[in-house]
Amino acid sequence: MHNKRYNVLLICVDDLMPELGCYGNSIVKSPYIDSLAARSAVFTKHYVTVPTCGASRYSLLRSTLPRTKAALGNEAAKILSDPETAIGNEPETFIEQYRRNGYHTVGIGKISHSPDGYRYPYAGPKSDQRELPRSWDEVSFNPGKWGHGWNAFFAYADGESRITMQGEVPPYEAADVPDEGYPDGLTAALAVDKLKMLARQEKPFFMGVGFFKPHLPFNAPQQYWDLYDAGHLPLTAVPNIPANINLASLHNSAEFNQYRLGEESAALDQPLSDGYARKLIHGYYACISYVDAQVGKVLQALEETGLADRTVVVLWSDHGWHLGDYRVWGKHTLFDRALRSVLMIKTPAMSRCKVVNRITSTIDIGPTLLELCDLPPLSQADGRSLIPLLNDVQDKAWADVAYSYYNHGISMVTPQFRLTRYFRKEQPVIELYDHATDPLETRNIAERSPDIIRQLTPLWERGNTGVYAK
Repeated sequence: MHNKRYNVLLICVDDLMPELGCYGNSIVKSPYIDSLAARSAVFTKHYVTVPTCGASRYSLLRSTLPRTKAALGNEAAKILSDPETAIGNEPETFIEQYRRNGYHTVGIGKISHSPDGYRYPYAGPKSDQRELPRSWDEVSFNPGKWGHGWNAFFAYADGESRITMQGEVPPYEAADVPDEGYPDGLTAALAVDKLKMLARQEKPFFMGVGFFKPHLPFNAPQQYWDLYDAGHLPLTAVPNIPANINLASLHNSAEFNQYRLGEESAALDQPLSDGYARKLIHGYYACISYVDAQVGKVLQALEETGLADRTVVVLWSDHGWHLGDYRVWGKHTLFDRALRSVLMIKTPAMSRCKVVNRITSTIDIGPTLLELCDLPPLSQADGRSLIPLLNDVQDKAWADVAYSYYNHGISMVTPQFRLTRYFRKEQPVIELYDHATDPLETRNIAERSPDIIRQLTPLWERGNTGVYAK
């Protein structure tokens, strides 16, 4: 890594589980991301710290595990980056560390929780208060005909949104519109134009680009729906509730059910019909292909401007998503399906894919980028630089463990096990899954495995930040 003044392009994709060609899904059409993966380090066991958008992104930006209830919710950045409550002189995010060290920082779209970088409620009106007041030199977003960020986030092709329609909308849409007929197409165009401008300046840059899809609603141009034959899309391999758990570990898909014109409501007591489930999976996959094409435009601009040979590219998703697994439609659980997400990192020196089958966490991304660019680390960071794994995927010093927090529980994953302990009254409060024999987490074996739990508990305790302390 010779030129330490690398630029950085961070691409954030909302609700994207690792169901891409480069992750082994032969059905999903994701050629542009797959092309990036072919020249990147692809992390197959990357886990987020919190399976909800705002908290996961805050953890990314701060490189920290959650220690307060505020750090577990979508308002994390709004509450904890409030300039009136800032403590000391620490950078509010690792992006501010770039800004303090001579980088021009640009945020386009959804990087923290807000879709446009400003703090205001879903129903608006848009404020002039930034969600991350010290991190960006500039934030940019084109809300198009939807008017402001949150309307654009829940956009339908006619200019309405889930908000303006007060939930009287279906959870999917296939409209005969070009890419710019939905907001992610406008975001890609903004990012392409900004890269052309940045290529003309001497100052190094950090640019974050946040795309909305495949977040609900599953709305994408018709051409991306046409890539799939809905009748042949596979349903979940785990349609039933895991054995030996309490239903409190799951949920009744409240976010999904906010779209009240869907054909069926989701609930734990019975699965959706196969036909409707396939329609939803079709929509999710169409959205992946749509956002893949937008990512492709940005990556092409990086090449065409000559910036690629001095820019580190990171593609990251804020969590996974249950497509009917355990009868859940959404994120918000401490199961692998919600916690494992996409992460790939490409440095200018890389020319081929390096598959990294080691356990990593979202909190490791910031320390990695700062070290790649020879910038000071964040003193409060809990994460570890991934550079040892970029150099040697077999690095023996790497500790394969990641911690996640949600739903009154703390979950730890190791190469073989997932151990989750809930701080609640509903029993059982301990869940143990053996990924060697049960990678889909269908059977909690905690009750018959006291020795394994005893062995794993000291390591689990290292992730107990006290966030659920009474």
